[in-house]
Amino acid sequence: MRLAFMGTPDFAVPALRALVEAGHELAAVYSQPPRPAHRGKKLTPSPVHQLAEQLGLEVRTPVSLRGEDEKAAFAALDLDACVVAAYGLILPRAVLDAPRHGCLNVHGSLLPRWRGAAPVQRAILADDAVTGVTIMQMEAGLDTGPMLLKGETPVAGKTAGALTEEIAEMGARLMVQVLGDLAAYPPVVQPEDGVTYAAKIDKAEARLDVSQSAEQVERQVRAFNPMPGAFFELDSERLRVHAADIVKSSGKPGTILDDRLTIACAEGAIRPSVIQRAGRPAMPLDDFLRGFPVAAGMVIA
Repeated sequence: MRLAFMGTPDFAVPALRALVEAGHELAAVYSQPPRPAHRGKKLTPSPVHQLAEQLGLEVRTPVSLRGEDEKAAFAALDLDACVVAAYGLILPRAVLDAPRHGCLNVHGSLLPRWRGAAPVQRAILADDAVTGVTIMQMEAGLDTGPMLLKGETPVAGKTAGALTEEIAEMGARLMVQVLGDLAAYPPVVQPEDGVTYAAKIDKAEARLDVSQSAEQVERQVRAFNPMPGAFFELDSERLRVHAADIVKSSGKPGTILDDRLTIACAEGAIRPSVIQRAGRPAMPLDDFLRGFPVAAGMVIA
């Protein structure tokens, strides 16, 4: 099929690679414009942009698709379909309708649950047993379009980073499967029952909320790994928690209970197992404590 691909972050990379390996013709790849990144704030192309260039594909990076020139340029591609995965820009009606089979999206949840920007993180925070990916036909609403195919995977114990990688690979396989025989996957309208919205993550949410149970705090750690990173403050220093264990102990929430950095929650306690000081690499707890000793009675913020 003659396709365009729209995507920006690492999540979208497996889908682009899979489409090329499946033999589809990629007329153009759309990605968000290069952004300042790393310490030097050098303008850096997105992961999708970088892969597309490596594959010798045309890359377009408009700041918006709403202009008449951009709409016309897209229509001129004469596409069978457009595949979208975490592109990050709104597609106007003219773009949605231009390809003969419309625009198909790789969405990282089991729709209609977790429509919106942060489905993986919200699934972890909500303690969902399973999540997955939905191949859907795009329409003007926010992830409201009809569904073509789903795949699911257990959530338990996984970080957002690991779960996102797994779902991205699954979505790539399912998209290739759908495009291989569109007639075999008739669109199914999403039910109204079970709709939830995955709001964009606010960095403030990543502060450990010890007014909740240890189980919920541990889910915070996994949901915000790798970004924006769960954290707490101690002795005016922000400490980022990459992994934590639930501990059977109790005390006033926020109080450190021993010299092993066991932190009391509303119910139970957690103990960071991988932790990071500002400007330093993440390290196991034992290594961290050698340079940052703690004592029972200290309180985190």
